[in-house]
Amino acid sequence: MNSYSTYALADLLDAFASNEPVPGGGSAAALTGALGVSLLIMVAGLPKTRTGAPEETADLSQASARLRPMRESLEQLIDRDAAAYHSVVAAYRLPKLSNDEQAHRAQAIADAMRAATETPLDTMRLCQQALEAAAIVAVNGLGNASSDVAVAIELLLTAAKGAAMNVDANLPAMKDRARAEQMRLERKELEAESIAAAQRARKSLLT
Repeated sequence: MNSYSTYALADLLDAFASNEPVPGGGSAAALTGALGVSLLIMVAGLPKTRTGAPEETADLSQASARLRPMRESLEQLIDRDAAAYHSVVAAYRLPKLSNDEQAHRAQAIADAMRAATETPLDTMRLCQQALEAAAIVAVNGLGNASSDVAVAIELLLTAAKGAAMNVDANLPAMKDRARAEQMRLERKELEAESIAAAQRARKSLLT
């Protein structure tokens, strides 16, 4: 399978615009989150901070160190979401003539659907963590770059909400209803935490 995270920008946009089922909304959510994190890393790495205090530089450096692996993980999720979709399709195409084939197919579908639901949940987890770090960048970052932080906040929140939609789309197809309910509750909690973190980060921009 193609690695969309290595595409040139124009080629990546063409891939999203094609009539192929992947990359789709889940990959787009991960990409959007990675863009938001990248903006935060940029502001955190500027030579100037809000007031020039050493404490601000230290806090921004720590925030950047936490954000960088988040961006890497979100980049990987662009491809993971596409791979999860392919796995679901492949599972549904398995033969189902004999009892053994039916059992194997059912288990393959269950495994694929679980992975397809875990993937956007991972995107939500990372976006929520990045939004927590956004408040640190907002309060310590250079004032002239506040619009960049503001855009990052909105991108991350949109990514989290977009990933939540993908979780919602997959949950009904999961056979393990106990696990599906756990995922539903975590998805709800992550969205609420992301909204709250975004609000805190926005307020930090105004202090």
